Amino acid sequence: MRGAPENPTSDESPATRLWFEAALVAGEWLEKVRLSVVDGRVASIERNVAARPGDERCAVGIPGLANLHSHAFQRGMSGLAERRGPASDSFWTWREVMYHFLDRLTPADIEAITALAYVEMLECGFTRVGEFHYVHHDGDGSPYANPGELAERICSAAHDTGISLTLLPSFYAHANFGGLQPTAGQRRFVTSPDQFARIFESAARSVRALPGATVGVAPHSLRAVTPEELKLIIALCPDGPIHLHVAEQVKEVADCVAATGARPVEWLLANAPMDARWCLIHATHMTPEEIAGLATSGATVGLCPITEANLGDGIFPAASFVARGGCFGIGTDSNVNIDAAGELCLLEYSQRLASLGRNVLAGKTGGSTGRSLYEMASTGGSRALQSEPGNLALGSSADIVTLACDYQSLSRRERGDSIFDRHVFGGRGSGTIDRVWVRGKCVVTRGRHIKHKNIFSRFREALKRILSD
Repeated sequence: MRGAPENPTSDESPATRLWFEAALVAGEWLEKVRLSVVDGRVASIERNVAARPGDERCAVGIPGLANLHSHAFQRGMSGLAERRGPASDSFWTWREVMYHFLDRLTPADIEAITALAYVEMLECGFTRVGEFHYVHHDGDGSPYANPGELAERICSAAHDTGISLTLLPSFYAHANFGGLQPTAGQRRFVTSPDQFARIFESAARSVRALPGATVGVAPHSLRAVTPEELKLIIALCPDGPIHLHVAEQVKEVADCVAATGARPVEWLLANAPMDARWCLIHATHMTPEEIAGLATSGATVGLCPITEANLGDGIFPAASFVARGGCFGIGTDSNVNIDAAGELCLLEYSQRLASLGRNVLAGKTGGSTGRSLYEMASTGGSRALQSEPGNLALGSSADIVTLACDYQSLSRRERGDSIFDRHVFGGRGSGTIDRVWVRGKCVVTRGRHIKHKNIFSRFREALKRILSD
């Protein structure tokens, strides 16, 4: 019946009622929609109803997005590596700048920077983050008395900001393939398998205190982990997500071939138990055979187009991968610029540059490229982080992003999926984020996080001290 709730909420139930001019509900655009949220979940959906007193009125509602790959502390070094060196700059020279920046960070600094990064993620529509956490020790490389000191700082930042967290403590033991000794710059994240087991256990305890949080493991990369160590690390988390960097740089691929006789993705497909729990970050440089094998494996590829462009990594073969049934999500990696729609836009634009075509990832004739990108990234991000799919439906987690566009002023042609196209390709002015709810709690209003001022102040003071040393 028109106007009747699909699952009415009792009058006695404490509920938040959100009314939308339009919302994407269970994959369908609906107008004049009221959602009731109870205990962080969508408890009822009413269609074609007028707003009532007490409703929180919104323009356009869409599901929140998962950010599957972040190194939050790197938000503090944004802009610090944009000076040309005496030789050609690359990922490897950028990494030296990162090591130097990292040397200066205290646990309090890491928490302050992480909180600011999470605030900015929420403000651009990410409602969950996968934190690839590889800084474990003090500045001189000595372990903290509490092995989970820095994992607890990340959890504290997630709790403070309200973002959902998948924590991925990372194991890092070597400087390159063949078990080479780590360098001085890597001292804050190098551990033995036994040390890492204690770090993982502590991280898992910290995560249990956070609503909706999960934990996985992140063997850093094939160059930092031996085959024997890889088996030990993934055994620590038999059911959780497994993330690692792979085939990001041409040099990395060449080094892997020299050491193992196989390319990185080729080696993983032949030697690792790849399935839907796995997420390969970047996977930029692959052969057609690797693309097909990775798509078939069920693993997700974690793409971070803004960081990949910033570091000069190369262009991921997304069109070929998707055509073979491959699954991808997006992340912000170095957090040089935190922008969910911007990541999707740059992903599509990179494919256009590579193919000399347009609307490469639209999925079908006449399909909306913006919606296709958003939904593919949502599916992949949720799979990689073992979280609920981003979906406004009965019983789903109330992870909701509202856009501030004037829906009623749009023509019929501009409504529906065109809203995604405006949001992804129109820049910040066209798809402005208005409010964001995570598990039913409003954490962003009028485009600003509710704690933005205080968290930014802490970040600014931390950065002032770090950069003045």
